[in-house]
Amino acid sequence: MILRSLKQKGSERVTLILEDGEEIPSTLGVVTELRLYAGKDLDEAELKLLREKTDLAAARDHALLLLSQRMHSQKELRDKLIRKGESAEAAEAAIAWLADHGYLDDAGYAGSVVRHYSLKGYGAQRIRSELSRRGLPRELWEDALEEISEPGEQIDAFLQKRLKNPEDRKEVQKLSAALLRRGYSWEEIRAAFQKFRRAD
Repeated sequence: MILRSLKQKGSERVTLILEDGEEIPSTLGVVTELRLYAGKDLDEAELKLLREKTDLAAARDHALLLLSQRMHSQKELRDKLIRKGESAEAAEAAIAWLADHGYLDDAGYAGSVVRHYSLKGYGAQRIRSELSRRGLPRELWEDALEEISEPGEQIDAFLQKRLKNPEDRKEVQKLSAALLRRGYSWEEIRAAFQKFRRAD
């Protein structure tokens, strides 16, 4: 298959036009790496390699764009790329390239998730749920969870703001349910209420 022409579409974008009229959007990096030029005769293996390299470059650019908007775990990014139309192979290769070049760091991301939710006053159970939801590997959780401040401090701050009457059963039940939803255990909540009552 003859590569009839190359049309530059931007600083990094190039459209490759084959003799049968097919247009392959690609990048200057792929053109340079494969030493492509107008008039080059591409055999089946070269054409296959061109498509693979182009798919990888597109997936990598797409992944970098997503990472520029917010941090992602490797699993989140892989799933999002595939949902947006990238092939599983290109998404996987892009993830590997990004991780090798330091753009993806699941351990660092786990730490930032823990810090974020801890500062918002959530407990370990809720934070574990967030780590799981984001597809972060379990082996990274424990190190990240060491950054959580003592649950008693978080619950105390919550109760100081919201508890008006520690003897009002309905209010205590309502706040206990809210703390459970925030990821604190019954034991942690009970201890905090006991401490609160003793302080009065």
